[in-house]
Amino acid sequence: MSLLELHRVRKSYGYDENKIDAVSNVDLFIEEGSFVAIVGTSGSGKSTLLHIMGGLNKPQKGTVLLEGKSIYEMRDDQLSRFRRRRIGFVFQFFNLIGNLNVYENIVLPIHLDHLKENQEYIDEILNTLNLEDKKEAFVKELSGGQQQRVAIARALACKPAIILADEPTGNLDGKSSQEVIELLKFSQKKYKQTLVVVTHDETIASYADRIITLEDGRIVGDTDEK
Repeated sequence: MSLLELHRVRKSYGYDENKIDAVSNVDLFIEEGSFVAIVGTSGSGKSTLLHIMGGLNKPQKGTVLLEGKSIYEMRDDQLSRFRRRRIGFVFQFFNLIGNLNVYENIVLPIHLDHLKENQEYIDEILNTLNLEDKKEAFVKELSGGQQQRVAIARALACKPAIILADEPTGNLDGKSSQEVIELLKFSQKKYKQTLVVVTHDETIASYADRIITLEDGRIVGDTDEK
């Protein structure tokens, strides 16, 4: 069953001779519960495509469906709420709030919707990601790898339909990178998540069930094709 669908999606920047097609007429179906890696050289359109999937960058043409809902037909306030509840994001530079502790960072998206977190579930995530003894710590007290674990925990906290990770290991050393991608895959399996990771690292991509290759905004390779 397709959780996420892109139909003839197009996104360009600039005009005339300076026009760049970042995403060019992409059709893509991502199955529920799968782990997909999107790879390609710098400038191939990987991050733009991921941001379109996540409701962060509206395409000029095409349709994006998540759980059967056309996300770019929503009002801005509806889309913001939908993103917080149904899409988990993990970014290269963590995007944590420095004056909040680990626990507060994790539950922030829930509180933005004036909802109450599931304490038992949050504690389970903290234990899964080996953060149980860091819940009161502040960002500056954590290593890069620990900060990325917090970002993963935050992405999982709302029990989203899909997690989108943009170069999640790009700001980490080799050992931390391997730990983070292994934790992402473990969490994806444990919580039956759908996971899409953008990466330039072939080793990271090898953890995925499916690898999609982009070039000049087009899909030029897909290991899921029969």
